[in-house]
Amino acid sequence: MRPEVLTFVADGPLPDWDAKEEEIDRRVTQLEAISKPVTGEEAAALVTCFGSDDCYGVAWTLLHLIETGPNPVLRSKPAPDANEWHHRLYDRGVFEELNATT
Repeated sequence: MRPEVLTFVADGPLPDWDAKEEEIDRRVTQLEAISKPVTGEEAAALVTCFGSDDCYGVAWTLLHLIETGPNPVLRSKPAPDANEWHHRLYDRGVFEELNATT
């Protein structure tokens, strides 16, 4: 796994909306340092980094980065109480897979 991904993952989930601007900027800088595409291993690790909200749009950037790797990254449906981003990522992967077979 590339060092940029390891650094991002080591810092854990994205902060939520009440985080300090400096913290959000730091995570954005980390995320932007990860070149596309990601590997399957990297995508699986990055999935663990979604926070409780969209972190001022940063979660969307994370989702799009994960989608540059092999899809679907989540192969089984998340539990009903799972993070909303896991549901979103799973649903988008299933939709893409269905469209690829038609």
